[in-house]
Amino acid sequence: MTVQAGFDIAKDFHWLAVTDDRGRPLSNHRVDNTPEAITDAVAELLAVQGEYGQVTVGLDILGGIAGLLTAMLLAAGLRCVHLPGLAVNRARRGTRGGENKSDPRDAKTIAEQVMLRDDLRVVDLPDEQTTELRLLVSHRTTLVKEATARTSRLRDLLTGIHPGLERVVDPTSQSGLVLLGHYVTAAEIRRAGPARIAAYLRRHRVSKQTTAQALADAAVAAARAQQVSLPGERRTAALVRELADDLAAGKARLKALEAEIEELVTAHQDGALIRSLPGMGAVLTAEFIAAVGDIRRFTSADALAAASGVAPVLTQSGKVRYSRSATGGDKALKRVFYQASFCSIQRDPTSRTYYDRKRAEGKRHHQALIALARRK
Repeated sequence: MTVQAGFDIAKDFHWLAVTDDRGRPLSNHRVDNTPEAITDAVAELLAVQGEYGQVTVGLDILGGIAGLLTAMLLAAGLRCVHLPGLAVNRARRGTRGGENKSDPRDAKTIAEQVMLRDDLRVVDLPDEQTTELRLLVSHRTTLVKEATARTSRLRDLLTGIHPGLERVVDPTSQSGLVLLGHYVTAAEIRRAGPARIAAYLRRHRVSKQTTAQALADAAVAAARAQQVSLPGERRTAALVRELADDLAAGKARLKALEAEIEELVTAHQDGALIRSLPGMGAVLTAEFIAAVGDIRRFTSADALAAASGVAPVLTQSGKVRYSRSATGGDKALKRVFYQASFCSIQRDPTSRTYYDRKRAEGKRHHQALIALARRK
């Protein structure tokens, strides 16, 4: 006899459901997310395994809040598989009263799906390098999102008091942030003049003299075109300077973080091979490794393409049969392949030729890039 267990994962506690090979419940209870409670649950599963036979444990979340539970289950020698939350939701809704959601019900659904399916991904503990890459890639994503939000806020504030300056200054560039960290309002820019502003920019890491002078001239021209002071201008300018300083510090941290990522990618056993592919830089390689983990879990290139959502999907009903673009798949992996394809058409002649051929066939830009990603 085989036994299936399902863990519905949550932050403070998990819910465990255990069923036999006919779906009959053997256990159903709460397991706190603490080492003591998880130890008791592991002992319970080992006892069930000793009495009934092989236990397979289904998890709906990997990493994060499930990290401690997963590590302790695997350390005890229990076989674990991953059932994505979407699959749990769809399976539960396909049963009577399936719109009613609860932790015990989801745990039971996970156990039942483990019993019925033989295609679920087996979970293994990732190696140290992959774990570090996942952490750094996740942190980089957070920094980029925060920088995007701050940039949007800065542009909004600057447009409110000095729209001319917002049009000529790029707050995503180092020179733009240096300028906005000191000169914001039209009055202070007019008082300073182009020579003083250019000298200030050169003193603060704007290396090219032509860039500093051109930016200073553009800022002064915008300031001379606006002779009106607006209510709240002083406080808004202070907020713009604060945001500019935060963005400059964030750019420095992002640069250091990307250096760490590149170092880890270089040391990774698959790093050099993945980076040799057209369009794959250090960051995209790190994102690929973080999303895939052990590449051996994919039996073929077709399996990887299907998991990434870049392979066409067959739709057939009766006499109707056609292929369409996939809407599912791992979004992180799909983004990696899409970005790599976009970069490769700029630098790789073979990729560019294939992209141009797809465009000539009538495909839109997005479709041609997805076709190129599938070809990779």
